[in-house]
Amino acid sequence: MRFRPCIDIHNGQVKQIVGGSLCDEGDRADENFVSQKDGDFFAELYKSYGLKGGHIILLNPASSEYYDADVRQAQLALAAYPGGLQIGGGINADNAQWFIDMGASHVIATSFVFRDGEINYDNLKALEKAVGREHLVLDLSCRKRDGEYYIVTDRWQKFTNVKVEEATLDRLSEYCDEYLVHAVDVEGKASGIETHVADMLGRWGKLPMTYAGGVASFDDLEQLRSLGRNRIDVTIGSALDIFGGHMAFQEIIRFMEG
Repeated sequence: MRFRPCIDIHNGQVKQIVGGSLCDEGDRADENFVSQKDGDFFAELYKSYGLKGGHIILLNPASSEYYDADVRQAQLALAAYPGGLQIGGGINADNAQWFIDMGASHVIATSFVFRDGEINYDNLKALEKAVGREHLVLDLSCRKRDGEYYIVTDRWQKFTNVKVEEATLDRLSEYCDEYLVHAVDVEGKASGIETHVADMLGRWGKLPMTYAGGVASFDDLEQLRSLGRNRIDVTIGSALDIFGGHMAFQEIIRFMEG
């Protein structure tokens, strides 16, 4: 299990938000933390510790007045750590290579691939062709409905009909290099992990995967390591001290090395 750091950008600022509160109308979200520092500060920090494969997420839609400001923050981060970070948010077949050229190691896609509630294989194949499977991460962010976990799109606001289950992971694995899975119901709440999601990902374990959502303690990390059979990497957001939380960044790095 590796620590994959994050840089979440909303309204042109590095933030930590409550995932389920994100709303495109009015560019609103419940905020846990708003940084006074730009994206390059965090990228340089991650680079100094040799932390690779973290992700930048642009949380405004491309139609937002803030999207260009989000991209400027991302450009600062990618310039500070070329090849060290992935990027998601508004990714499509037309702009994916642009972000790779900007310095991203991978692009992360959700809404372009999952359209009208289903997997759009034409879009998926176009994206794979644009950057190559080796540069593509599929974000299978999910929320629980009727006892099952379904992929959600459009900044976690729309349910699809696609379940996060082993059959889905198998089906999509030929097109991508990694999976990123936000457990949206606990994202930004520092209230503990979604154990069912972690267990299912750990059982599958055929591609690199990063879990995000709810980590609030080292006990949570131990549980994730156990349920994930040491196959799942982890992102920590609102609980991290560099984002105003109580878990020390350097202690997390030591934990991962232990």
